[in-house]
Amino acid sequence: MEARAVAKYIRMSPYKVRRVANLIRGKTVDQAINVLHFIPQRASTSVEKALRSAAANAVNREEGSKLNPESLTVKSVWVTEGPRMKRYSPGPMGRASLIQKRSCHLTIVVSNTKGT
Repeated sequence: MEARAVAKYIRMSPYKVRRVANLIRGKTVDQAINVLHFIPQRASTSVEKALRSAAANAVNREEGSKLNPESLTVKSVWVTEGPRMKRYSPGPMGRASLIQKRSCHLTIVVSNTKGT
């Protein structure tokens, strides 16, 4: 059985979130939460929040009532680019230079180990 959680409009570059998301792919949920809790990157809080949500979604389904939360593994994680906010900053010689504030969408799918 699978369950997923989507975190949208995370105000961080997709590259930075992907670096953290690649660390948890294929691990059990307990191992992944432990890894995310102790790494220093700022993106780890958003990824951990989405991972806890996906695990809760799996346990709280109708057929998930007999599911053991320790048997869940991270099946897949992907980060896609969200909209960019475009801002302007003063540049040299009276010009305006563009600043792009990036955002991303994070999707986490967890499943029980028997199904994978």
